[in-house]
Amino acid sequence: MLSNDVRISTSLTALSWSHQLSQRHPPSSCLKVHTMQTIQTLTDFLNASNVSFRLFDMGRRVTKLSSETFCHAEQARIPYPLPYLKHAWIGILLWNPKQTDQQIIWFLKLPLDEQGLLVQSARDDFLHRLARCVGDQLLDKAVEQDSLKDNPFAFTPDQDKMAAFHAKAGLILRQPPSAFYQPTRDYLSGLRGYDAWQNLGIQGIADLCSRLELDSNDAVLIHALDKLPLQPLTAFAAQLEHQPIPHPLGQQLSRRLHRELETDSCSPGTTQPGTLAALLRGLSHCHSDELRHNALRAVLQSSFGTDLEILAAIASRCWQDLQDTEVCNDFLEALAGNEAGQPAFNQIITELVFIPGMRAPIMDGLRNPDRSDALAMALGGFFGQAKR
Repeated sequence: MLSNDVRISTSLTALSWSHQLSQRHPPSSCLKVHTMQTIQTLTDFLNASNVSFRLFDMGRRVTKLSSETFCHAEQARIPYPLPYLKHAWIGILLWNPKQTDQQIIWFLKLPLDEQGLLVQSARDDFLHRLARCVGDQLLDKAVEQDSLKDNPFAFTPDQDKMAAFHAKAGLILRQPPSAFYQPTRDYLSGLRGYDAWQNLGIQGIADLCSRLELDSNDAVLIHALDKLPLQPLTAFAAQLEHQPIPHPLGQQLSRRLHRELETDSCSPGTTQPGTLAALLRGLSHCHSDELRHNALRAVLQSSFGTDLEILAAIASRCWQDLQDTEVCNDFLEALAGNEAGQPAFNQIITELVFIPGMRAPIMDGLRNPDRSDALAMALGGFFGQAKR
């Protein structure tokens, strides 16, 4: 039976979602917005609403976004720190501090200008739409269901990010994990065999990965990681990318990645690029720079290095590692030879240099005097497109 969760299918595509914090039934009472206060920003609106709230960036991974950072970005004092596809992807959890089961979840996609600053007119448009819909009844049950209905700035995260968000939200609200949490722990114990993964729930995996420091979950996962079939391995890695992971778990992920590389070198075609991409994403939040850099260079220097799925995973999840000169050089050389050619090269470079702090290391790598002819040609194609 498929209730209150996302299950893994054999293809990992037949997914269903019904576990929505915001669909629980809050009390009929509501919190009021102090409309007498001047509301110029979304931060003003939230502060005036007398709600507790927590902000998350939902673009590259699900990660906490400080209120202070968002406030400065919202006022265009600083570029948005984690742009993705030239937008700010924001998750907002709001709740009544006196009744934590009275809550709302918003997912907003706000455009950024060419300097990475939040487009003020878009933010103002969102606020005007919100004011017309919500008024002063922010957590009213009827308003809750329709507050972002037909709003052009609303979006729905994919299942992996939705599960990660709900796991983090549950911890903030001190709610128990989903009913699929314990079966996930039981599966990792191996008592029923590691091939019995078909009934695992994505929400259970997200709950466990968000609670690595509880119930010895990190040790349980470390023990099982080398034995997992590819489908559950990919599902666990997809959730680990949203968590800062301890060094021992990072080491085990790295061992599994190197094992996959070695297996393919002995039997070409055995390892799929998607498996390596997932493992790199799972490692992307590991505390050890050395561990991440070694794993990235091993993949980039392998026959898989030019695979677009792997390059996209590195650009979207491991972008900070490209500040390391050696990793950046390996990445750019592989990107120059990517299977999709110049358009993919241009798109990924454009996205990377848009991230605050990334323009200098990327441009330094592109202008490396020791670059290959292939990279020099790709660089010429990139600047040629920019001049059009």
